[in-house]
Parts: sequence; structure tokens; C-alpha cells
Amino acid sequence: MEKAILVTVDLKSENTWASEARAAELKDLARSSGVSVVGDIICHKEKPTPDLFIGKGKFEELILLAKSKKADLVIFNNDLTPTQLRNLEKGLYDNRLNDKVIDRTQLILDIFAQRARSMEGKIQVELAQLEYLLPRLTGRGIHLSRLGGGIGTRGPGEKMLEYDRRRIKQRISKLKIELGNLDKRRQALRKRRKDAMLVSIAIIGYTNAGKTTLLNRLTDSKKLVADKLFSTLDPVARSYILPNNLKVLFHDTVGFLYNLPHHLVESFKATLEEVRMADLLVHVLDASNPRIHDLDEAVYNVLKELEIDNKNIINVLNKVDLVDNVHYLRRIKNGFRNPILISALQGQGIEILIDEILNLLSGFVTDIKIEIPHNRMDKVNLIYEHGKVTCREDRPDAVYIEAVVPLSLKNQILLDK
Repeated sequence: MEKAILVTVDLKSENTWASEARAAELKDLARSSGVSVVGDIICHKEKPTPDLFIGKGKFEELILLAKSKKADLVIFNNDLTPTQLRNLEKGLYDNRLNDKVIDRTQLILDIFAQRARSMEGKIQVELAQLEYLLPRLTGRGIHLSRLGGGIGTRGPGEKMLEYDRRRIKQRISKLKIELGNLDKRRQALRKRRKDAMLVSIAIIGYTNAGKTTLLNRLTDSKKLVADKLFSTLDPVARSYILPNNLKVLFHDTVGFLYNLPHHLVESFKATLEEVRMADLLVHVLDASNPRIHDLDEAVYNVLKELEIDNKNIINVLNKVDLVDNVHYLRRIKNGFRNPILISALQGQGIEILIDEILNLLSGFVTDIKIEIPHNRMDKVNLIYEHGKVTCREDRPDAVYIEAVVPLSLKNQILLDK
């Protein structure tokens, strides 16, 4: 296991989170990637230095800490330029340290590379890796020639490290075409779902908020759950039938993150498109996290970037079983609009959540009272399949039905005479 030193630089003009909170999240990210955190440095600067990002004094402190902890890796909580990366690695190497230096974006990409399982997920990860790598080819640090594995050299992008710029650009173009083809298939799938009158509900939230646990609880899914950041990367969809017989499709989505790099959002837009196309968003928040309002703001900022912050959203405060302080929980609850308190792990509050989903989706269903001739029993079957029958009378020349059905089904039945 690689040993890492973490460096968080608090730039007054850029960051809204406290440096300690950002450092804590970087530690979680590093541990999720499989490294052992043996030390960390936090410093405050008005602006980064062009050569090392940090000042020379802090760099000397970094060298001493890396030597004393026998570190293999230095992870910066900020995006570094190619020149800064090269100078940092060279400075460490000149002091008889062979440490790799990576920044926050590269760490996130490394975690994504570990988590991607589907073809689409792997393509998106490789595309993001190559777009990150391309401007960093010229004069990059010495570790690009070391392909021995470890953080920063993992995943589909590893085999591209020795490619020249032209071949990387060709590969990026090919990956974008492949993603475009996959997006066409996804659009066709969405059309089939619409034809089947399935309402789409996206489960969104900060990474590790408990989205997959909620999906498993609602739909009896067996999706892997782990106490790690980005334990779920590939999107998952599971069907569910509400008490009014309305069929919905729950989508588990990739977790959001504070200050998620823009090009990562761009690379994963095909996946995030499920959020854009959803009829309803269920926003899962970790009630046990003391930074819950910061995490809520981070998710909202991603929604704004996707231009979908005006959708109907249910705020769900998860993991209430981990909160012992009733007064704290009441104060947290008052900070959100009509939140629902649940424990996805224990099943607490799930019925209340379903009731709220029913309430918000009431516009998708309507009452119907209709006589259907015996030669159109296919319509009767459709009503039973997609609606909830409240009254039926078998008359000599027709079947009289009163039911609650999807609005689209009512329109389809009335138009098809």
C-alpha cells in the first residue's frame, strides 16, 4: 500500500469551504483510492506560486515530512499546472525522494478507474483521463516514465502514457464517437420507457450519502454498498410499482462532489443525462455529517451546471439512526424545505418517502370512467397493467371500469376509438 502525504492549500479567492473540511474530504478520497495517509499539510495563501504552487518554506516542510514518513506519494488538494508538477517532482527527486506528485483531479480519476464496470463507464473514465493528460504531456514530471502501477497510473489511461499527442487526440475523438453511439442507444431506451409509461426518478446526492442503500431498500436490489466515496460509479435503474399501481424507474447515479472538475462533468454528461431527463429527483443527504449544508450546496451547484436546478426535488435526510442528539436532528431538519427523515439501512421512514413521491407524482395519474366494448379487451388489460382499478362492471355489451391510470394511458385509450 502506497503511503501518501496530503497537501491542502487554502486560496482565499477560490474556496468557500474551510481548509480543514477540504483536507478531511481529501483524506477520505485518498483512503477510498487505497492509499495509506501518513501525513498532511495545510497552508494558506493569497495565490499560488507559479513554480511550486506552495512557497519554498512549505516545500521544505513537505520534504522533511515525506522523508520522516517514508512516503511514496504526494497528493495536492488543488489542480496543478504541468510546470508545477514537474518542479515539485524534480525538487523531491533532488532531495533523494522518488515520490510521485498528483493533484485532486487525478486522484478522482484514479478512483473512477477503479470503480467503472460498464463499457460506458470505462469509456467515460478513459476520455476524462486522456483529456486531463493531453495538456500535461510536454515537460511532465519524471513519474510518467514509471509505469509500475499505483495511484495516478491506473485505469484505461495507463496504456496511453507513452503515446504522442497526435495519437491521444485520435483516441479522444474515437471515444467521443463511441459515447455518442451509446447515447443514441440510451435515448432509444428512454423512448421505450416512455412508451411503457414508466415515470423516471433519479436518486441523487453527495458521494457516500447512502443512495445505493436507498435503491436497495426500495427495490430489493442487491447493488454493492460500501462505506467509500464513489463506491457506485455506473448508473443503475430498477423498476418499482407505487401503491396506486404507477410504475416508476429509480435511477442510482454517480455521487456528486464539492468543486467537481468541469471536464469530469462534461465527460460524464451521458450518465448525468439520466438526472436531466428524470421526472423527479430524490436528493439523499447524510444527516450524520456535520457539513450537511455544505454538501447540499455542492450538489445544488452541480445541478445548476447541468441546468436542472428547477426540478421537483424531495430532500431526504438519511442515516438518522446514526444521530443520537434529537435537538441536533431537529435543527438540521429546520434547515431544509419539507425534508423526510429516513434510515435506508434500517427501513425507517420509507413509507413516508413513498407517500411524498405519490403526492408529487399525482399529476402523472388521473381518474378514468369508461365503457369498453368486449372486442377491445386489450384496453381493459392495459388499464389493469398500468393503472389501479377501483370499480368494474361486466355489462352485456361492454365492460365498465373506474380506475386511476397514468395520464398518458388515458389519452391513449380515449384517442384509440
